[in-house]
Order: sequence, then structure tokens, then C-alpha cells
Amino acid sequence: MNSAINAAVRVREVSEVTPAIFAGEIVPAYQPVILRGLVRHWPAVAAGQRGPAAMADYIRHFDGGRPANVMIAAPEVAGRFFYTHDLTGFNFTRAQVLLPILLDQLLAQDGDPAAPAIYSGAASAPDTFPGWIEANPLPLATPEATPRLWIGNASRVSTHYDVSSNIAAVVAGRRRFVLFPPDQGPNLYVGPLDRTIAGQPTSMIDLEAPDLASYPRFADAMAAMQVAELEPGDAIYVPSLWWHDVKASGPLNVLVNYWWGQQAAASPFAALIHALLAVRDMPAGEREAVRSWFDHYVFGTNAAHAADHLPVAVRGVLGLPSHERAERIRDYVMQALERGGPALRPERR
Repeated sequence: MNSAINAAVRVREVSEVTPAIFAGEIVPAYQPVILRGLVRHWPAVAAGQRGPAAMADYIRHFDGGRPANVMIAAPEVAGRFFYTHDLTGFNFTRAQVLLPILLDQLLAQDGDPAAPAIYSGAASAPDTFPGWIEANPLPLATPEATPRLWIGNASRVSTHYDVSSNIAAVVAGRRRFVLFPPDQGPNLYVGPLDRTIAGQPTSMIDLEAPDLASYPRFADAMAAMQVAELEPGDAIYVPSLWWHDVKASGPLNVLVNYWWGQQAAASPFAALIHALLAVRDMPAGEREAVRSWFDHYVFGTNAAHAADHLPVAVRGVLGLPSHERAERIRDYVMQALERGGPALRPERR
């Protein structure tokens, strides 16, 4: 392990967390927290403690017959799913594999030092593992979250962020999370925004062997780094937009995660991409003028009150959050994109 990771600050941990403590204290603090032993009572965790074969047998009981999305990487990449050297492709292949075949392959590779890395991720429990939720309930509230299973062998998922808040619970194997606050993005040397490994942009830094000659600002990120080591039955709360790198170990590791709070139709990342088109390349003076708009309507301390001088009935897109306002904004943006300029639409009555 990189010596910097060994020396990093450990993520704060709590035991016996209650739903009230989680919602009232942990989430508002906007810091990662280890939830030690949160799911140790799960039957799935007990199965994993009996070994890989027992874990595989337990998972088979929930097989819904749907193929899993699987990534497969050659042994020489040491489980690090990433880009090719020229960034034009990826160092792994994708496949859809039925669950029994996936589990048999992982068990067959147990103990083989030349085994390829296999990683199956984000499989919806209700769709792919019917009955799992009822057998293994999470004792904390994650509003409207869909539990998702991640199954594989030794793997490394490069540093990325999620727009949603996240609880990740370890069922079998071990997981190491390395986390960075959101403001460390510039020091993480983020890769392509629109050509990604699994959805979100990732850091170009290999945490196991950081190249400070090529990426010198990463030294500043290391000073802000936090590390969490998780055993079966443990979970971690990762706040939205916190960068995190995940390393899994064991011949058959299983994790369940819960994302919640994401607004799929109102992604801040999509807003960023549109700003690259609409704002970044403007002349400096005009760009500063637009910055004042964003400060006033979005980032300023009084942004939520920017339309207080207007009657409620005519505040339109500046109104309070509501389903109607969301629909109005979506309509406006879609028309603006289609026409390549400001949306022209009739006033709603």
C-alpha cells in the first residue's frame, strides 16, 4: 500500500448508529463516516463468513434469471479498471453473464494468482435479486434508494464521485475507501468528462503508485485524504460529491450500496457540461458578467430569495422548489437546446 495512504487520516467511525442520529447528526455534517457493524445481523453476512462457496450458494437463492453487467480485466492490470495508455479505450472488456456462471467462474479462480479481475456492479436488487431486500433490510432510512449489489474478486475502482448520497455495506471480503473532499477535484487531475469508465469522471491518479512528477498538485490532495478499512458487516456513509477510490479484496467480495437524493433530470454535472458550451469560452468581461448571474441566482447566500421582489404568481423558474417549477425549467432548457439560443415560449396562464 502507498505510504501516503498508510499515513492518511482515518475516517471517523460510529457504532450502534440509530436512524435519528444518522439523519440528524451524520448526514448534515457532510463528512464520511464508517458505520461499524451496521449490517452484521444480515443473513448474507453470516453466509459470507462461512466462505466463498457458502456466499455463492446464498446469492444463488435470489437469482432472478437476469444477466449481470460484468467488466473483465487481464491479470497484468492488477484489478485496476481504467483507460488504455492513450485514453482512447479501456483496459477491460464488458459482457453480460448469467449469475450462476459468474459465481462459478469466481469460485473456480479462487487461489489462482493469474486470474483475471471480474467486477459486476450496480445490479438492482428488486430486479436481479428478488427477495434480497426483505432478507437483508438496511436499518437506516435512504429515501427512495434502490439497493444495488456489486460482486467480484480483487478490484480497484478509480477515484470518482457520485451525485447521490451513498451508504455502502460490505457483505463479504474487505473494502478500502480512500476519500477526498469535493474541493480537491482540481488536485486529482480528472480524466475525460464525456468518456468515462462507468458513468462519472475519474481521477488519473493511481493511488497505489502516484506519479507526482506528472501530477504535482496531487501532493495537496494527499494532505486532505481520508481512509476507511471495512470488514464484513461494516458500512460507510459517503456524502454526495465526495471523491472516493474503492479497493476490494477476496476471491468473492460482495457489497450492497444505496444511492439516494439524486435528481436524475436535474444533474449539476449536466449543468456544468452545458456551461462549457455556453459560458467558458466567452470573452473575459462577458464571462465575469455571467459569473455575477450565477452568484446572484445560484451560489449567493441570498440566492433562494432572488425573486422576493416579484409577486409569487410570476416568479416562474425562480419560484420555490416544486414539481411544476421543475417541469417549467426542463421545458425551457429543452427548447433552448433545440433552438440553439434563448427559449421562446408562451407565458403560462
